[in-house]
Amino acid sequence: MRQARADDYAEFAVARAGHLYRSACLLTAGDTHLAEDLVQETLGRIYVRWGRVCRVDNPAGYAQTVLTRTFLAHQRRRSSTERATDTFPDRPADSGGHGDLSLRLTLLQALSRLPAKDRAVVVLRYWEDRSVQETADALNASSAAVRTRCTRALGRLRELLGEDLGEYAAP
Repeated sequence: MRQARADDYAEFAVARAGHLYRSACLLTAGDTHLAEDLVQETLGRIYVRWGRVCRVDNPAGYAQTVLTRTFLAHQRRRSSTERATDTFPDRPADSGGHGDLSLRLTLLQALSRLPAKDRAVVVLRYWEDRSVQETADALNASSAAVRTRCTRALGRLRELLGEDLGEYAAP
């Protein structure tokens, strides 16, 4: 019985790790090392509760909620000596076939300038395509607070990126 449960968890973790990592990269505004740490912590927390998690209606949604809450907890306990920067390291000349690198870096830089909770709302609503209520549940917030954060975050992104993203998407 235990081995079957462990196998179920391993299958779940392998299937969801990539998606969780991509979401974590967005939440951390491109900090891949922190994203990896958040995914590992999330999967560890789910492993401890796998007996209950495997019986919920949507274990993938549960995992995403754990990831988001882990990210927000990390943001709250960030050391006062750490300083975020709005500059990226040298960029490679070629995107290597992975889409428009310039657009990706511009968007990640803009996301990094949003407060953590606003960034979490944007990722959940527009990357994860969750409803307002699902986002509110994941963040332990009211629907009104989520709508307010969405409006504020999108306004800030428009301010940072300009009204027309066409200039970033141009070949």
